[in-house]
Amino acid sequence: MDIASFGGFLRTLVIIVVIYYAFKFAMRYLFPLFVYKMAKKVERNFQQQQQDFYQQNRTTQEEPNFNDQSTGGKDKFPRSTKVVGEYIDFEEVDKK
Repeated sequence: MDIASFGGFLRTLVIIVVIYYAFKFAMRYLFPLFVYKMAKKVERNFQQQQQDFYQQNRTTQEEPNFNDQSTGGKDKFPRSTKVVGEYIDFEEVDKK
């Protein structure tokens, strides 16, 4: 059976205190740096998403060029070639 010594207890206590203050000292300088790096990364991602969104909307809002002979203007807005009959207007007839 091992008996705990007072010297070992003090050594363990000193190690815990040193680790605590070392961690506290490191976090004082490293945590703001970490937060700064994360903020820059989020800002860069946000700007990239805005640019992508702007470019995507810019290309979709362009008006179609129907005078373009190479594509005939049919690629973006195809027109129906289906022939339909005459339009007949029906009127309701009252049955008396």
